Amino acid sequence: MNRLVLLTGLISIALLGCNISKSALAPTPFISPTSPPSASPEPTLISTATPARVTLLVKTKLINCRFGPGTVYQLLNELREGQSLRAVGRNEASTWWYIQDPGNPGSFCWVSADVTEPQSATAPLTIIPPPFVTVTNINLRVEPNRIVVNCYQFPQTVFFEAEITTNGPTLFMWRWEASTGVSSDDGTLIFEEAGTHVINEYYQINAPNEYWIKLHVLKPNEMIAQVKFPVSCTQ
Repeated sequence: MNRLVLLTGLISIALLGCNISKSALAPTPFISPTSPPSASPEPTLISTATPARVTLLVKTKLINCRFGPGTVYQLLNELREGQSLRAVGRNEASTWWYIQDPGNPGSFCWVSADVTEPQSATAPLTIIPPPFVTVTNINLRVEPNRIVVNCYQFPQTVFFEAEITTNGPTLFMWRWEASTGVSSDDGTLIFEEAGTHVINEYYQINAPNEYWIKLHVLKPNEMIAQVKFPVSCTQ
């Protein structure tokens, strides 16, 4: 009887131990935090408004259409009396209209308000800033363009001249550079209006060689023009 009770007690303890062991080994569940839903991006608003357009009529015999809003800018085209024009912009003072150039499809130019007649209100026209003025052409030459002398006749002097053309008023800055590694100081010149100015320089040659000289435009837009000149000598 006592052995039966003891056996029953041992079985109870064993079962209890199993339950404790299972409880201790059971993994603790991990609940990851849920991130709040991200806000929906704001929709991009695209303007569908059509830019203002104004019809103009040329009211004088012949008018100029220019690169910028003023007589100091390069002439691009001439328009005749009675011609219909399409203005797409204006300067801030409404004294010049920015128009589609009828002689150059896809291009634009400026006409004076004094010589045109708007056919509707011009206030809705977009204000267009003046254009960026650039050097449009460089004509560089050297004199003499070839030197042949006796070898005892060095040094020789060569002269350089450049015709510089811009399409409007601007500050022009340049530097001369030679194949010998010599370069000049930076030079400056103010263009008060579109047109051509001449700059020049001279250089001494001390030996025969194949030389070149460069005009390096620094402002308003970077450009380089180069000319070559051979120098030889005879005994």
